[in-house]
Amino acid sequence: GTARRISSVGMGVQSDDPVSEKVVILDAGAQYGKVIDRRVRELRVECDLLPLDTPAHKLAAYSAIIISGGPQSVYDTDAPKYDCEIFQLGVPVLGICYGMQLLSYAHGGKVERKARREDGVFHVALEPDCALFKGLGASTQVLLTHGDSLGALPAGFRVASTSGEIVAAIECAQRRMYGVQFHPEVDLSVDGTAILRNFLLGVCGLSGAYSMQSREESAIEYIRSTVGDKQVLVLVSGGVDSSVCAALLNRALGAERVVALHIDHGFMRHEESNGVVEALQALGLRLEVLDASSEFAAATTEVDGKLSPPLREVTSPEIKRKIIGDTFMRVTQELVEKRGLKADDVYLAQGTLRPDLIESASSLISSNAAVIKTHHNDTQLVRQLREQGRIIEPLADYHKDEVRELGLQLGLPLHLVSRQPFPGPGLAIRVLCTDKPYRTPEHAKMSEKLQAACDARPALGIFPALLPCRTVGVQGDGRSYSYLAALSAEGEPDDHWAELLELAREIPCQVHQVNRVVYVLGSPLREEPTQITPTLLQPDALEQLRAADHIVTHVLTQFNLLRSLAQVPVVLFPVSFGVQGARAIGIRAFITRDFMTGTPALPGKDLPFEALRELSKRILAEVPGISRVALDITAKPPATTEWE
Repeated sequence: GTARRISSVGMGVQSDDPVSEKVVILDAGAQYGKVIDRRVRELRVECDLLPLDTPAHKLAAYSAIIISGGPQSVYDTDAPKYDCEIFQLGVPVLGICYGMQLLSYAHGGKVERKARREDGVFHVALEPDCALFKGLGASTQVLLTHGDSLGALPAGFRVASTSGEIVAAIECAQRRMYGVQFHPEVDLSVDGTAILRNFLLGVCGLSGAYSMQSREESAIEYIRSTVGDKQVLVLVSGGVDSSVCAALLNRALGAERVVALHIDHGFMRHEESNGVVEALQALGLRLEVLDASSEFAAATTEVDGKLSPPLREVTSPEIKRKIIGDTFMRVTQELVEKRGLKADDVYLAQGTLRPDLIESASSLISSNAAVIKTHHNDTQLVRQLREQGRIIEPLADYHKDEVRELGLQLGLPLHLVSRQPFPGPGLAIRVLCTDKPYRTPEHAKMSEKLQAACDARPALGIFPALLPCRTVGVQGDGRSYSYLAALSAEGEPDDHWAELLELAREIPCQVHQVNRVVYVLGSPLREEPTQITPTLLQPDALEQLRAADHIVTHVLTQFNLLRSLAQVPVVLFPVSFGVQGARAIGIRAFITRDFMTGTPALPGKDLPFEALRELSKRILAEVPGISRVALDITAKPPATTEWE
């Protein structure tokens, strides 16, 4: 089959055309493949990501080859296949982790399983005259993760770095071939960027001149050559990606050929619809907005052969999502029909980003199936267009921070391009809906276990509680929908946050029915809350959440935290904390590079104490009916990013 690549012109078929100053990353199944890609591009070098088994003749035009890490041993029967001719192309090669072992193995070296396995951060000794380590001194700190390591070296190679008895790097300077047993692409390898720079700009002699401007021009060329004289439909959600996508289409084709639609389902953030309309209007692009909030509130759908209640009466997270998804499809279909758009006359633009495609493309290592990101706007027209290959993805060469930069260059305002990621169903899945307190028969036993886990850290003086509501998590291999645990204490816990985060890691391991832990700010919970305020997707609850979310966005902006905190969902949950008719606000300040796993922000380090106090003070003072503010201190897993 034809190998498909992630390249600078979206998802396309690989060509054999000459490519100047472009590097290829051959993916052996690395969990860090996306990060290698990101680091290379930070050094202003263009790159493609391809499966390891790509034939050598397809790689002849690249300036250099990087082979990624991977989970297998080179001796495994299911080890990734490769074309040994790649090493005869005469271009520089850098093998990372598994890539180094493959480089050695392919040249007659010996790879073996040592008695000592290394996983973690270690200091390695460097040969200062090795081109990879130029300017780095005698040692550096790196992330090593491996079971196999090098035994006998292949002919012509020498050891360039060691960690104790383990070979940490090899080189054959004459053939410009290098291997490192560690991961230079991750932050834990302190000189990793310098090592990659030495390889790309030093060993390979690349200029590092790949700029945002040149990529914008190639994206515009891609749009024009793909679309021809047809129109393009873009569904603008209000988030960063679809707004930048619409602005780029506008620049490439002009407003008269871009059909930009925005459906307000009633679950948008404060002034979000107006903000995106004004921003695109300022660029000369008319955004057609449909206020469908009443239609969504009354919408139903079929679940297991039965008609659901209207959305405004539903408590189940899955049914909420299904109604919103189905209604979005129906409303979009009606809009498209009203505009008279037919599949033959239109392309659909999607704001798919490079990391999404890289995740999808990981399956290309074992399969040539094309995977295209689908959204909740999967209408009949969208399906037809996908089947006919009439989808364009102009942002497929961009990572999230690059999309923000491109948006500013295209003239979008800073406040819009700095917005945090936001789920398609919007605030609807950030209101925890319930009509009765959650309490299981094992409640007393679970409470005892929770108390015991907290008593094991007496210095913290924790008052724990199982709250009478539940959230979604990921435990074992599956989804859980279970207890939310709350911690509280006397006074400000400024000196104890690191230990509180450790405790939050331990609790779900010891109390399996808990999948999320929050710290309730303010006075301690001396009695376990048992009451909830019945909560549905009604205007009062949505207004409370919208107001709190707006305050959080304002404070994050004030303290310059919008970029450093990957995502900060704000959640309305129905626990009254002893105040009749009140609800509470949960804040999930979350740090992640890949959105698959992540850690809670550490107050005092990632989230300034003053910012946290300001958030709590303003929400309690300005949002009527809110009794408490809680900070989510759970990692992912066991807690998902969103609470539902």
